[in-house]
Amino acid sequence: MEFGLIGMWNQMAAVAKTVAILLIALSVVTLYMLIERLLTYAKAKNKSKEVAPKLSDLLKKGNVTDAMTLSGKKEYSSSHLARVTAGGIREYLEAKDARLGVEELIGSAERGSDRAQVMFDQELRKGLPILATIATSSPFIGLFGTIFGIMNAFRGMAVSGSSGIGAVASGISEALLTTAFGIGVAVLSLWVYNFLNSKIEVFAAEMSNTSSQLLDFFIRKEGK
Repeated sequence: MEFGLIGMWNQMAAVAKTVAILLIALSVVTLYMLIERLLTYAKAKNKSKEVAPKLSDLLKKGNVTDAMTLSGKKEYSSSHLARVTAGGIREYLEAKDARLGVEELIGSAERGSDRAQVMFDQELRKGLPILATIATSSPFIGLFGTIFGIMNAFRGMAVSGSSGIGAVASGISEALLTTAFGIGVAVLSLWVYNFLNSKIEVFAAEMSNTSSQLLDFFIRKEGK
């Protein structure tokens, strides 16, 4: 029996091969999610860098309506800073039209920014539950293949009537291989999950900072 990967693959039973293929597919899904999320985060970051100075300039000049129009443009819908700004300004202007008091104006703007932040946070987390599921289930999928590999090892022992290593080598090798696959995929998915979560925390901090700055602007504006 060959103990290379190809040799072990050829010796594996159908169940073990199915488990291995499933785990490989899950690893591909994990890598796809990593690339797709990183592209999404990069777009949000680039669009925010583009629109942030423009919004800051408009607000400094007191052009709240123009800032609302700019932040609400479709081309900046992927920008987390634009979305939070638009949410806050929209509620502020609606509260202004309703002739609410200063505290109600600020409270409305804060709630609008918070809602926009929550919605964008959900978009940033798209697919992360899938990664968490892969990370937690992969070892058990590998264990499923391990059980069948051990069963094949005992079957080989029974068929040959021998208790030597040669009788159980095939079953043990496929059992260890599926275990290794399961652990490997779990580690990869967990690493990607934590890595993306760390990116999301940065976005959350930036959105909170933008919301705070917007509220400070409204407070100064209404205090004049």
